[in-house]
Amino acid sequence: MRKRNIQIIVRLSEKEKHNLASRVKKSGLSQEAFIRFLINGYVPKELPPPDYFSMTRELYAIGGNLNQIAAKANATGHIDKTVFQYEANRLRKAVQDIIEAVTAPERRTHNGDHGDMGRDRPP
Repeated sequence: MRKRNIQIIVRLSEKEKHNLASRVKKSGLSQEAFIRFLINGYVPKELPPPDYFSMTRELYAIGGNLNQIAAKANATGHIDKTVFQYEANRLRKAVQDIIEAVTAPERRTHNGDHGDMGRDRPP
């Protein structure tokens, strides 16, 4: 059985429909998922640029290389573990920051009246 079995019909003007369709397209979400984000107090972000995922893959590859270097250096005893750990943590934090900045939905900061529901302007 479906978890979401309640249907709500909403009437929009042409301008509102266009605005919703535009925002949904930019987010890469379905219209339903987009609206659920708004209802739950989040404003979905736009899809990241096409090279975002290749950049994060590259950063993870660098992290993998750092781990290999660390393993080899650890075996030979020719590395400062504190310095390496610091750099590895910086890399991990950078990847998290990129992901957070580009893809994570943002919590709305308004008083909770849901009057804005993701709009850029007052009604």
